[in-house]
Amino acid sequence: MPAVRTADRPLGPDQYRYIATRGWWMGSFDTPTGLLLHLTEQWIRQWVPARPDRDWMLDRAVTGRVRWLTGTAEQADDAGFDPAAGVPTGRFRATHGDFYAGLDNLPAGPRTGTWHAPSTTFLSRLPRDPRALLTRLRADGPEGRTASQPFARATGALRSGLVPADLRGALYAALTALPAVTLDEDTTDHAGNPRLALVHDDGPTRTELIIDPVDGTFAGERDTLRTASRLGLAAGTVVLCTSVTTCVVDTLGGLPA
Repeated sequence: MPAVRTADRPLGPDQYRYIATRGWWMGSFDTPTGLLLHLTEQWIRQWVPARPDRDWMLDRAVTGRVRWLTGTAEQADDAGFDPAAGVPTGRFRATHGDFYAGLDNLPAGPRTGTWHAPSTTFLSRLPRDPRALLTRLRADGPEGRTASQPFARATGALRSGLVPADLRGALYAALTALPAVTLDEDTTDHAGNPRLALVHDDGPTRTELIIDPVDGTFAGERDTLRTASRLGLAAGTVVLCTSVTTCVVDTLGGLPA
């Protein structure tokens, strides 16, 4: 399987990495006539400083666009559906990216980091050898998990936009050694941009880890049901899709030129 080319955009000491995610996440809404399933669009932007002890910024918005997978918009509206209910929307700012420390009345500070919420320290300590990295991906977490868990852990880290080029390359190489993982060199993200995808095609869901072919940055993900669900969704239903763009900007809250 060919290697995925990776490279990092230069980041000056006073600049910020801008990570923008537009996507559709599945949710449910209970009504008097039954449970309705939907995809709700969110727009998530993050500004990460070159120096992590400076302020980070997170901006999360629900656009109001909804796709109903079961039921109708009329049924949901009659029951008082609010697409933003339960979603922490707004603009958050904190050093070290510790945005929710204030909820526990704690000062923001350096984070240890995990696969699904990595810190620069956590990422720096991961091996760059693909075989050693795969061993780590398999070892972390409780025993008895399915083979998709290493794939999910790697995707969680990549989703942050913080994984450097050498580690991205090692992660992609490690994942291709997993059962049921293939490289699709001719796909698109949900915005229609040409992309690569590492595809984990096993179990109830087909998961695509979408990659920018230019520099190997994480460019989104897509989950598609392989079999019909007990909640009435047919095989082939997309239950998650995102597209991610990453670039460098000069100011906190600044936008790409």
